[in-house]
Amino acid sequence: MTPQAETLPRLSYSTLASVSSPPVVLPGYVRPARPPGVVHLGLGAFHRAHQAMVFDALLTRGDPRWGVLGVAMRSTQVADTLNAQDGFYSVQVSSAGGIKWQVVGAIWQTCVAAREPDRVCQAMAAPSTRWLTLTVTEKGYTAELAALIVRGLAARFSAGLAGLTLASCDNLSGNGDLLRALCLEAAGDTGLREWLGKKCAFPNSMVDRIVPAATPQCLDEAAAALQLHDEGALATESFWAWVMEDNFADASDADALRSVGVTVVPAVRPFEEAKLRMLNGSHTAMACMGAVLGLPNVSDCIVQKDILAYVYGLMTHEVMPNLHRPDLETYRDDLLARFANPALRHSVHQIAKDCSQKIPQRWPPSIKAQLSKARGVEHLAFAAAAWMRYCRGADEQGVAYALSDQLAAELQAAALRHQGHAADTVKALLAIPSIWGETLPKDPHWAGRVSFWLADIDAQGLLLALQKLNQQTRAVT
Repeated sequence: MTPQAETLPRLSYSTLASVSSPPVVLPGYVRPARPPGVVHLGLGAFHRAHQAMVFDALLTRGDPRWGVLGVAMRSTQVADTLNAQDGFYSVQVSSAGGIKWQVVGAIWQTCVAAREPDRVCQAMAAPSTRWLTLTVTEKGYTAELAALIVRGLAARFSAGLAGLTLASCDNLSGNGDLLRALCLEAAGDTGLREWLGKKCAFPNSMVDRIVPAATPQCLDEAAAALQLHDEGALATESFWAWVMEDNFADASDADALRSVGVTVVPAVRPFEEAKLRMLNGSHTAMACMGAVLGLPNVSDCIVQKDILAYVYGLMTHEVMPNLHRPDLETYRDDLLARFANPALRHSVHQIAKDCSQKIPQRWPPSIKAQLSKARGVEHLAFAAAAWMRYCRGADEQGVAYALSDQLAAELQAAALRHQGHAADTVKALLAIPSIWGETLPKDPHWAGRVSFWLADIDAQGLLLALQKLNQQTRAVT
C-alpha cells in the first residue's frame, strides 16, 4: 500500500457517508439494533467476497436476520482489521464489462475463536442466531472444530432454543453430510445428539467464485475508488454461484435465498462434482504448471495457447463424460473465460497451497471413472506429473519457491530424492494413500502414463511436453 493511501481517513461507519455513490455501491440499509443472526467460522477472503455478499443482499431486501458475526479461527489480523472498520470493507468486482466497487456491511461483529472461544459458543447459543456457516478449508474439518460447534449447540439445547441451519461452504464432496457426522460423533450418545439430528439442518452446498488473496495493489485501488483507507479490500469476479440442498431448520429460508440468486435444489451433488472436477481440478493443474514455468497468475497461464488447449481437453475429454450437471459445455466455456480475467491476479502459488488435501477431491474421481471405462487419462496423468515436478520446489529457471502443504517436507524429499528417475518418483508419490487412495497406485496403466509424462517434462520442459500431448489429442479427436 502506498504511503498516500495510508494517510486517508479509515473506512468505518462514520466515514461511509463520504463515499461517492455512485460509482461505489454502498449498503442499501441501516444496520438494525439487533444481534447477528449468522455466526460464520473462517473469516477469510472467500467468505467476505461470497456468502457475506449474499447476506448483504438479503439485508438490502429488508430482512434484518442475516447480519454476521465473523469468526476468525486463529489469526487475529483480519478480525481486528474489520473490527477497526466497524465490519465494513470494499470489494472490487471485475467482468468483461468493466470494474465496479461495492462496500459490504453484512459483517456486524468479529472475533477470534482461539482468543474468544466462550464468545463464539455464546453466539451459537444466542436466541437471535439462526445459521452457522463455515469456510475453514478442506483440512479444517477436525475433532477440534466439531468440539467447538457442539459446545455451542449444547448451550443452545440446554436453553430450549430452536435448532440451527449449519451450512458448510468448503470444497468438500457432501460437505453438509460430513459436518453432520462430525457433530453427531462429538455429541456422543446423549439427548443433545438426538436434538442435533432432528432439529438442526446440515444442507450440502456448492460455492463458486474466484477470490484471489488481497494484494497491496488492490488496497491502493480501493483507496483511489473510495478516497478512504480500507485494509480489508478484496477483488473478485462478477460470476458467483451458491447451490444449496433444500434442507433448512427454517423451511422459509429457501425462498429468501432464491430471492437473491442462490440456487436451492433437491440434490447438490451434480453441481458439486462439476465444480470440484472442472473448476478446481483445472485450477490445481494450471497452478502446478504455472509454478513450474514461472508464471505468476492463472490468467498468465490460460493465455498460453498450449495451456488453454490442455485445459479445454482435460475438461471435455476426461472430466465432463463422467458428470451429470446441466449445461456442461456452457459451464466449461464460462470457466475458460473466467480463468482469463486479468483483473483477478489469482496467484498460482495460492491455488497450489495444500495440494495434498485438495487433489483427492479433484482428480481421482475422474481418473477412476475413465479407467473403469477403458477411456484415456492422458490429461489427468499430465496433471499428476506436473504436480510431481512442482513438488521439487523450484521452477524451470531454477528459482526456488516454498511448498505450502501439510506434507511439504515428505513431498519435496521424495520428489528430489528420485529426480531424474520418473518411474521411481511416481512410485514414491503415488504411494501416499491420503492423496491417491489404495487402488490407483496399483494400476500399472495409470502409473505408466504418469511416468511417461514426468519423464517427458524432465527431458524437454513442460511446455514442449504439453505440446506433444495436445498434438496427440488433436490426432485422436
